[in-house]
Amino acid sequence: MTTPYKRLDKDQAAVLLVDHQTGLLSLVRDIDPDKFKNNVLALADLAKYFNLPTILTTSFEEGPNGPLVPELKETFPDAPYIARPGQINAWDNEDFVKAIKATGKKQLIIAGVVTEVCVAFPALSAIEEGFDVFVVTDASGTFNEFTRHSAWDRMSAAGAQLMTWFGVACELHRDWRNDVEGLGALFSNHIPDYRNLINSHTKFTSGK
Repeated sequence: MTTPYKRLDKDQAAVLLVDHQTGLLSLVRDIDPDKFKNNVLALADLAKYFNLPTILTTSFEEGPNGPLVPELKETFPDAPYIARPGQINAWDNEDFVKAIKATGKKQLIIAGVVTEVCVAFPALSAIEEGFDVFVVTDASGTFNEFTRHSAWDRMSAAGAQLMTWFGVACELHRDWRNDVEGLGALFSNHIPDYRNLINSHTKFTSGK
């Protein structure tokens, strides 16, 4: 049985950044730490670029999980910020769910640490409540490839779509003619090879 294509729509989507905390980031071993942080910040930048409602949440900050990565708070100073006192599944926190439902969006773009818990649990809970869920795989991290693939399998079997931040940006943008410079700058800031491509294009089109 095939699943119908559910396309991301910037007018229908919200972003959930779950437990990107300084302590938890030290557990991520299924992707290079520098690449991982770049991907997380890329997702944050695209959320801001497309003006998507964004919700930040952390779990047990006073414990070993640590505080939210400061760059995310700086990027979204006015976004709902739910510091959960102890709930492991963010969906078990009433304030978190209220903030999501207050956006009025039915498409949820989710990323977090660690993948099989902080991402999978709220993703599965959201699907159960009728939301369309899109998991950003390269902005989510965990201990190793075994746990990562177990989480991916579980979420995709439940109906979540697995995407990368680059795929999310392209699907939201739809057409290069909407804003070549803006999207090009977003990609250039996070993909070195794309920066070379854009620089080459700029020089060619400017005739210099």
